[in-house]
Amino acid sequence: MGEVVLAAKVTHVPSILLSEREGPLKGKREGPIQSLKEIGSRARARGVQAYLIFDTHWLSNFGCHMNAKAHHRGVYTSHEAPHLIQDLTYDFPGAPDLGDLIAAEASKDGLEVLAHKVDSLPLEYGALVPMMYMNQDASAAVLPVAAPLFATVEENRLFGAAARRAIEASPYKVAVLASGSLSHKLVSNSQVGDNQWEQVGSPFNLQVDLHVLQLWREGRFAEFVAMLPEYSTKCNGEALMADTHMLFGLLGWDRYRGRAEQLCDYFASSGSGQVNVQFHL
Repeated sequence: MGEVVLAAKVTHVPSILLSEREGPLKGKREGPIQSLKEIGSRARARGVQAYLIFDTHWLSNFGCHMNAKAHHRGVYTSHEAPHLIQDLTYDFPGAPDLGDLIAAEASKDGLEVLAHKVDSLPLEYGALVPMMYMNQDASAAVLPVAAPLFATVEENRLFGAAARRAIEASPYKVAVLASGSLSHKLVSNSQVGDNQWEQVGSPFNLQVDLHVLQLWREGRFAEFVAMLPEYSTKCNGEALMADTHMLFGLLGWDRYRGRAEQLCDYFASSGSGQVNVQFHL
């Protein structure tokens, strides 16, 4: 029988990669980098065979989509920010059978889920950035899930719960990642520059993010999911925080009784609030 061996909310911002280059951000993302590596190390220690990644940088309109091809191989340049991420080579195995199991299980809840096996379907950087630090040896398969922009919170919750059931009925040990920000009000174009990496987009978003982290640290998850629909919209959620809806659906929503471990300091990136947090199972 399969098992979810690790669950985490992780960052994927390009400033992590920039932190390893010469320039004004050199070394400033060492905390997030080391915590991504630590999550990967913990997953390997638990025998991870696949990463299921709820990717807020792969956006879809209708239905739920998974990139379930047998192999992910290519060279990636971000269409959004080609000056920040370019010519990033990747080569990871995929998990088509796990994708099929999740799609079949989710269909029992009336969800329309497609597990695509299209050779030309690339990875997005919401999957690529975490995998560059967590799965460097490509020993684990990668199964990205798109963020459906027009899905309800309830649909995303149901998908996360179905993914958990499918994993437990599979032969896989799976690490599950919600890849996206907390609040996501990006700076205006006129504010772009060296200082864009240090500020959250609004004082309101900053305070709500800090309150959310406090709720997580104190185990007040029922209170968190009760506010999650409004948090997703009022704090400019990246892809409306679909990744977080799916993650908490998988964890059990308001019935989750685990422990949240914050693995790096909360930080700002181009107006968004970022963090790496493991949710112990």
